[in-house]
This record gives sequence, C-alpha cells and structure tokens, in this order.
Amino acid sequence: MAALDISRLTPKERLDLIGELWDSLSAADVRLSPAQEVELDRRLATFDADRREAIPWEDIDAELDRRSR
Repeated sequence: MAALDISRLTPKERLDLIGELWDSLSAADVRLSPAQEVELDRRLATFDADRREAIPWEDIDAELDRRSR
C-alpha cells in the first residue's frame, strides 16, 4: 500500500477521510471497555427518561419568537 501524505490534504479532506475510515469499521472492530459500556448504558437510560420530558423544537422556536418581539 502506498503511503498517503495527509499533510497535503485540507482540513475538510482530512475530516472526510476520518469519516470514511470510521465508516469502514464494523461494530466488532470497535470494542468498548467495560467502563465505556456502563457509561453508554447510563446515557441511553437517561436519554429514554429525558425524551418523555422533551419539548419539541417548534415550541422552543415559537417561544423564542414571542420573547424577541
């Protein structure tokens, strides 16, 4: 495989490359540590709980509109 001189890439091109590399990995390629799994589970649980109390963006936008008048 030929070496790629990434220093010649623009920041956007480098970010695109990072995305392509990440997308090329399967879930089996990216293992979480036990601590990361616990944290992910905690965040998913709070996400589900918080979703019930979420305010739709349209309501927030309308409220901001009212306040700016």
